[in-house]
Amino acid sequence: MDKTPGDVAAMFDDVAERYDITNDVLSVGQTRRWRSAVLEAVDPQPGERVLDLAAGTGTSSVPFAQAGATVVPVDFSLGMLEVGKRRHPWLPFVAGDGMRLPFADGVFDAATISFGLRNIHDRMAGLSELLRVVRPGGRLVVCEFSHPTWAPFRTVYTEYLMKALPAIAERTSSNPEAYVYLAESIRAWPDQRALARDLESAGWTKVQWRNLSGGIVALHRGWREG
Repeated sequence: MDKTPGDVAAMFDDVAERYDITNDVLSVGQTRRWRSAVLEAVDPQPGERVLDLAAGTGTSSVPFAQAGATVVPVDFSLGMLEVGKRRHPWLPFVAGDGMRLPFADGVFDAATISFGLRNIHDRMAGLSELLRVVRPGGRLVVCEFSHPTWAPFRTVYTEYLMKALPAIAERTSSNPEAYVYLAESIRAWPDQRALARDLESAGWTKVQWRNLSGGIVALHRGWREG
């Protein structure tokens, strides 16, 4: 778990080419459902500006553009951005650090980050930066792995994370060790209520969350006061 931001970026560079395929396999196809839930929660309107932080190869950004919003995909992994630009050359990919976003204050109507907040070295700094770049009255949607709500399933899920996930990644990923790190980071992540408190501490208001797939994933939503 002791990895520097540079180590994590390099890890994602290594897995960029097969990242989307590996995620589909590891989630048993649930990533598409989770992406649809994010789109619904953000509810992008035509002409709005949406920041998609930790966008990776841009797969998560495409639905926002299709809804008529101007989406800006941002990631700290140059490898991910290179693959994304090759696949979606029309998207305006930007290299950026989640703790120091390269944007002026209040320029986005909405921001979202899916499965990336865990990889920001200081998540409170990241949540504060997201607040800074979203306009007053704008919203944030965080989609992140969380804690299953049913205790017996939580035990099974933990076993899957630590044993099955790295074994499957061995067959599908170019860097299986990266998925050991990811499994450990998921297991150490705060639960739904604790993450909601973090959002509130960073300045987000009216924070809510919704469990997906029995709490394997949680969608948190908050607003910047107008």
